[in-house]
Amino acid sequence: MRVVVGRIGRPHGIRGEVTVEVRTDEPDKRFAPGTVLYVHGSDRRLTVDRIHWHSGRLLLTIDDVLDRTAAESLRGFVVEVERGADETPEDPEEFYDSALTGCTVEGLDGSVIGVVTEVVHLPSQDMLAIQTPDERDLLVPFIALFVPTVDIAARRIVIDPPAGLIDPED
Repeated sequence: MRVVVGRIGRPHGIRGEVTVEVRTDEPDKRFAPGTVLYVHGSDRRLTVDRIHWHSGRLLLTIDDVLDRTAAESLRGFVVEVERGADETPEDPEEFYDSALTGCTVEGLDGSVIGVVTEVVHLPSQDMLAIQTPDERDLLVPFIALFVPTVDIAARRIVIDPPAGLIDPED
């Protein structure tokens, strides 16, 4: 399965380095030298030659990208990597979006509330986008207070939402 890990930004210097807008919690793993990056929406492949961090920004050198002009031609490309479907983050309190999407969401009493359709990443916190059986869309903050149980193996998430979040407006 392919997952988005970043977006190539502007060139850095004259030797073909590019900046990367990182979209993964594991940048050193996902952009390790030798990693093949797939350009989203195309068959193009880019192989990472070298990475380093400069002033808090990830810089990549990509095989066969030798100058600023070649680096500029990559600007704006969204890049993906292959990831095993059974792969999990090292931290047991972290989850890949793809593992959460499609999970059944239940209340504390076991009642089915809906299905996770997306994980929305906001600056302040992540939100679970849930579609209810009656096709309403809910956003639940993905914090332990409101989401006490995540069981990826069972494809089940238990939520304890604040009052008024689930009940439709009268």
